[in-house]
Order: sequence, then structure tokens, then C-alpha cells
Amino acid sequence: MDGKWVELLPEEKMEKLFETWLSPSRVKFKSPEAKKAYRERVSRLKDAIQLKVPDRVPVYANIGFLPAYVAGLTPEEVMYDYDKLTMAWRKHILEFQPDTYGGSAIPGPGRAYEILDYKLYRWPGHGTSADSPYQCVEAEYMKVDEYDALIQDPSDFLMRTYLPRIFGALEPFKKLVSVERTVEMPFTSAYLTPYGRPEMRSAFEALMSAGEEAVRWRAAVAVCDDEIKESGFPIFSGGFSKAPFDTLSDTLRGTRGIMLDVYRRPDKIIEAMERLTPLMIKMGVSAARGAGRPLVTLPLHKGADGFMSDEQYKRFYWPTLKKVILGLIDEGVIPLLFAEGGYETRLEIIQDVPRGRTIWQFDYTDMARAKEVLGKTACIVGNVPVSLLNTGTPDEVRDYCKKLIDVAGKDGGFILASGGIIDKAKPENVRTMIEFTKEYGVYS
Repeated sequence: MDGKWVELLPEEKMEKLFETWLSPSRVKFKSPEAKKAYRERVSRLKDAIQLKVPDRVPVYANIGFLPAYVAGLTPEEVMYDYDKLTMAWRKHILEFQPDTYGGSAIPGPGRAYEILDYKLYRWPGHGTSADSPYQCVEAEYMKVDEYDALIQDPSDFLMRTYLPRIFGALEPFKKLVSVERTVEMPFTSAYLTPYGRPEMRSAFEALMSAGEEAVRWRAAVAVCDDEIKESGFPIFSGGFSKAPFDTLSDTLRGTRGIMLDVYRRPDKIIEAMERLTPLMIKMGVSAARGAGRPLVTLPLHKGADGFMSDEQYKRFYWPTLKKVILGLIDEGVIPLLFAEGGYETRLEIIQDVPRGRTIWQFDYTDMARAKEVLGKTACIVGNVPVSLLNTGTPDEVRDYCKKLIDVAGKDGGFILASGGIIDKAKPENVRTMIEFTKEYGVYS
């Protein structure tokens, strides 16, 4: 982005990001046909996102470990053997040919997690079976009396308190001294002393080894995604951010902790979320600009129906999430809000956003009602059940997609995808979902 970025209006920033997505400078297309197909796919997505009527309904492959399973591999294999990872993802996308997919970075670098003794997740072969996806290990990684530490200095809290709790190899970081000690020379020695301890050297050596492994993984993933793009298939999202409530509740306070705090420390929750809001905006914006794609995914967890009342949603969840949404939009970014679970009672609330500047992906939500309430405001995505793709027949998948396109695809503003991330599914059902959408979802 040029130095005049800050002078642009939000709409101009958005169009700049769309232009970069449409014409990526580093991609060397394999043929003129591949370049044409790539541009057609991005244009189709752009029209749907901006509530225009494209040539047909776009179809998004929202895949997790599915390419590994289809290739006869385990999740553990693709997290440790990057050649197998790139082979499986490249083969899957080129064979199934969706309009877009989520990139090949879902299987993280297992060896890096192993080096750091990662405790926040169990991953294939390390806490779960080699044939299973990873799982979050919920706990109170932030204690109830640590709200003020997080609010006062989030980076310091994450560095000296949070990281030692989720990475066993970084436990010595607990002995680090706050960085403000460096503002005057007489205090600097107190800051430097912990770095000289033997256990700190071990921690940094582990961090460097994990970083080197992550570099190898990132290089493999980048090559894989570049090759897929060169064949004409764009990546959907340009990055990741979170709702402030989820940032607190998913991996800091945990579900039990946050629900107790809702009743016992509501003001601290709100204060902490306000402190986290600009950080969530910054995370999303920097990711989108770095990737050269306007979409940023926000997986929404604790705001689902049944998790909290509408009154609690309006007080604790939506206000700071809306600020993140508007902050991203102000920087030209399109928030892709993945409403996991059901969002039936939230639809009237979440329509309070600028028209054509957000995407809402729904899991279990009634898509007819989502279209009715939200369809004139935002592009909606979804919601073929993963259970149907896993246990149904191609005819059942075809019937579901037809109803979905008839209802949610009317007048554009719709992208067909699975309701959740697809790990295991019958390949013939996924193929049917994609091919039927291309055949039936054509706008006259």
C-alpha cells in the first residue's frame, strides 16, 4: 500500500484491497485461461459480497483436514510432513474446483508446537489420535484477579503471564521484568538480568527452534497456495481476528470463568473488552494488508443462541464486536463473521452495520430468515450441514443445495458453503455440493 493510504476514504481503501485480490502482483498464472478463471472467480465473489447479482452463486470450500482424509492421509501426517500437506491440498482444490477456499494453513506446524510444549491445544498424535483434528484445552489461563494486569498492559500480560502458561518451554518468561525498566540507564540492569539466567537461554533456544520450524512450514504453505492461485483459484480470507468477548472467554478466562465473571465482575469484562478492541482491529487490518485480500475472518463462539440471553448479548458481546467490525470497515476491510452454532435471536441486532460491507457465514441458522432480515444489509454464506456431507447421499445434498439457492440465493448476495468447517465428509457429497451449485445457481 502506498503512503497516501491514510488519506483514502474507507470505500477507496476497500476497492484498493479488492484490486490487489483481483490482480495479485506475485502470481504467475500457468496460462491465460487460468488468469481469466481466477479473475472471474474473484469478481463473482466481489459481486456477491457487495450485494450485486453475479453470473452465478459462488461456492466456497470451507475445509479443515478434509484434503488429508481424501488423500488417504492422517491429520498428524500433514502437520509433520509438509510435502504431504501441500500435495493433498493442491490435489484437492484442483480436483474439486470450488470458486475459493480457505488456504492450506489449517494444519499448523506440529513439530513447532511439540518443541514449545504447547498446552492450549491437543493436536493429532499429541493428545488426540493421529486420525483426529486438534482440540482446545479449556482452562483459566488468565486468573480472576488478573483483569487489571491485562487492562493496564495487554502485551506485557500476554508475554510474561500468558505465554508461560500455554507453552511449557517458555515458563522462564515468568521471571522477565516489565519493559518500562528500560527508560533510564540506572534501571536497565534490572531488566537485563533475567535474560542471563540459564533457563532463559533454554527458553529462547526453544523459541528459535520453533520459529525455524514455523518458517519451513510457512514456506511450504506459501508455495502450495501460490501454485493453487496460479491455476486460477483464489484464497477467500486475508486474515483473522476475534470478537473481544471471545478473546477473553475462549483461551484466557475460559467458559466457566467468563460466565461467573458475567455475574460477579461485569464491569471488568467490559473494561477489558474495550482495551482489547483496538488490538483486534489492528490484528485484522495488518493481516488483510499483508495478504493483499480484503476479507478477515472472525469466528464467533460465545455469542451463539443459548449461550447467553439477548440482554447479555447486547451488553457484553455485540457492542465491542460492532466496534471491531466498524474499525475494520474504516480501513477498507470486509469482516467475514463466522456465526458458529445458531444465530436466530441475533439477526435483528447484527443488521446494524453498513450495507454491503460485511459477510455473515451461518452454521445452524435458518437461512430463509437470515435472508429476510439480513439480506439487504450483508452477504450471507452457508449453510450445508457438515453432518449431511458426512452421512447423506448425493441426492440429499443436491436437494438441500437447491432449497438453499432458491431461498438464500435470490437476488444475489449469497455464497454457498458448508455450515461448519469440513474435516470428514464423503468426497462424492462435497463434489456434488460444488458441481450442483455451478449448474443450478446460475442467474438468468
